[in-house]
Amino acid sequence: MKKALLMLVAAMAAALPAQAADAAHGADASHGADASHGDKLVLRVGHFPNITHVQALVANALSREGKGWFEQRLGPDVTIEWYSYNAGPSAIEGILAGTVDMTYVGPSPAINGYARSGGREIRIISGAANGGSALVVQPDENLTKPEDFRGKKIATPQLGNTQDIACRAWLAAGGLKINQLGGEAQVLPTENPDQLALFKMKKIDAAWTVEPWVSRLELEAGGKTVVRDKESTITVLISGVKFLAEHKDIAEKFVAAHRELTQWIEQNPAEAQKLVQEELAAETRGKIAPELIAHAWGNIVLTNDVTLDSLKTFVANAQAAGFLRRAPDMSQILVQP
Repeated sequence: MKKALLMLVAAMAAALPAQAADAAHGADASHGADASHGDKLVLRVGHFPNITHVQALVANALSREGKGWFEQRLGPDVTIEWYSYNAGPSAIEGILAGTVDMTYVGPSPAINGYARSGGREIRIISGAANGGSALVVQPDENLTKPEDFRGKKIATPQLGNTQDIACRAWLAAGGLKINQLGGEAQVLPTENPDQLALFKMKKIDAAWTVEPWVSRLELEAGGKTVVRDKESTITVLISGVKFLAEHKDIAEKFVAAHRELTQWIEQNPAEAQKLVQEELAAETRGKIAPELIAHAWGNIVLTNDVTLDSLKTFVANAQAAGFLRRAPDMSQILVQP
């Protein structure tokens, strides 16, 4: 709890730079795209311990059981290493720094990273999930529209991630003056586990976050959801351009396997939920109730599709939130390996 309070104070004192990033768990910058274990290519893939990254969680769980989904489809000459991030900006730093080759990530950080690199470093190669995010408020507070949040504290997973940008854009659209250092409402980038602790202690008024944290705020802290998004893109699969150029065949096989996995999860929800529960417990080192997984499951729509039109909303939100000065040329962001 003390750590969570210290993080809140730090976040209130000064926001992090838009591209600040935590190191990936276990990431090693010395491993390049051509890194190998013996004669094997090492494919490094990022993800978050969120249910919105369900394909990655299921694949991780199967790998732990020795039944690797991607391993079986990519063949014996490829080794997969998984890297865990708290939120999108950190994962994008991994792509730009060359410490991961692909990552599951939200659309806003993907677009921001694409714009930062002048369209040269990042490509979206598949959709993954829609929905799964929400604005949850304290049960005893009457907060329903942007103007109600004047003077309030709202936590988001990380500065510049999809929920952070959506929150800032929503408040600004409602007439509040919001900037990265403060404004008429305080948007506080805070890691998801600390959001829950602070919410229970009533140190924050609301949180704009993703599953399973939305469900945990609702079920464990009595939170009320006032904005729920079940349609917008929440997770995409992206790749570094260098990896695509050098290992197009591997990228093609990975995307095909990802699409097969999406279909398998849709056809086997009970087994998939069990694997997700096991993987979240392993990655977060905490007990995850099956009821929580089931509750969150209904707020997410799996999809392999993502369109340029669907990304334009995130560009507009990023501009409204001050993360993009101008809309980038999006003509190269989507590719089909």
